[in-house]
Order: sequence, then C-alpha cells, then structure tokens
Amino acid sequence: MTVPEYSKAPRISRVIIVKNTPDVEKTAARRRGRPPAFDRETVLSAARETFWAHGYEGASIADLTAAMGITPQSLYAAFHSKADLYRAALEQYRGLGADTFSALGEPIDTVSAFERILRGSAAIFSAPEHPKGCMISTAALNCASENEAIVDHVAAMRRRSLDAFTARIERGIREGDIKAGTNPRALARFLGAIIQGMSVQARDGAPREELLDIAAHAIAEVARHRA
Repeated sequence: MTVPEYSKAPRISRVIIVKNTPDVEKTAARRRGRPPAFDRETVLSAARETFWAHGYEGASIADLTAAMGITPQSLYAAFHSKADLYRAALEQYRGLGADTFSALGEPIDTVSAFERILRGSAAIFSAPEHPKGCMISTAALNCASENEAIVDHVAAMRRRSLDAFTARIERGIREGDIKAGTNPRALARFLGAIIQGMSVQARDGAPREELLDIAAHAIAEVARHRA
C-alpha cells in the first residue's frame, strides 16, 4: 500500500519590529547615562549645617541625605564615606571665617589682629542663619572608639589654630608691639580657651552682645601685653 503524499505548508518566518516612542528612548537614555547631577558645594553646605547643629555622631545618614536632598548612594558616590563628608564640611566651614582669621597674616598690630578674630568669632557664633557656636572649637570632643580618627582630625585642626595664634604673638614680639617677656604659647592658649568658651556660651543661647562683652575682656588682656 502506498502512503499518500501530503503537500507540506511552507514555513513562514516572522520578524516583529518594535519601534520605541521618543518617551521610551529618553527613559532608556537616562537609565544608561550618569545619575542626575547636583552642585557639590550646595549639598556640602547642607551637610555642614547638619553636622554643625548635631555633631558628627548625632547626624545620621538619614539626616544628612534629607538635608542634602540626595540619596545615600549619591552621598557615598560623591564623598565616599560619612567621615570624608565631615572632613569636607569642616574645610568648607573654615572658609566662613576666612576673612576674620586672615587678620593673622595682615600688616596690622597684634592687638588689632586678635580684636578682629574675637569680634568676628562672636558674630559667626551667634549668626541667626547658622547653628550657634563653633563647628571646630567644640566639635567631636567625645566620640565612640570607632570614630577616634575623627576626634584626632578635629583636635589637629585646633592645634593648628593654636600654633597660628602662637606664631602671631611671636611675630608681635619681634616687631615690637608685644612685650618681650610675654609667654606666646600661654597667651595663645588663653585666647583659644576664650574662643572655645564663647562657642559653648553661644550654644547655650548667649546673644551676640554678650559674646562681644567676653571678647572685649579678652582683647583687654592682649592689650595688657602691648609694648
């Protein structure tokens, strides 16, 4: 018996072409491209204010990202770690007092230089647009052991300020506007202690006028050493 032949239907290949709409293409491009950009100095200033108000350990990543308006992933991508963000914020903070502390290097007498620093500090510590006090003077005094590197970093910044004060008083002795018998390091430590104390007073609510009164007493002490 012969098996009848049946004609086979030809195979048909189908190619489906899907064309993206402009909206889909834009979305894909955003996914493939870089994440949304932000201004580094702007978000850093927001982090600075948060650290200034709450301290290093008191400012959580959630607090920081909320203030900065970015995601934790963006924070770590831009600043690597909370500790590095804090160091960057401290450097930006130093810039706020640059005009005040530039008095140390200007061709003015020693008493005038420290008068500008003390009065300028009173203004910064009590400014209504910022948290009260000094971000460096009383920063990271006590932290958990895992944050000891931050404590050391801030302490080193305070030591550099003390060294700068000492050098300015020594210059005053050389230039003849400060008495030769003055102890530069002791006077520098006194001034550092006054600035730290003004910071604490500001945090506790002392207004600018009262901080200026403290500054006036310190200025009088420096003037007592005038040659």
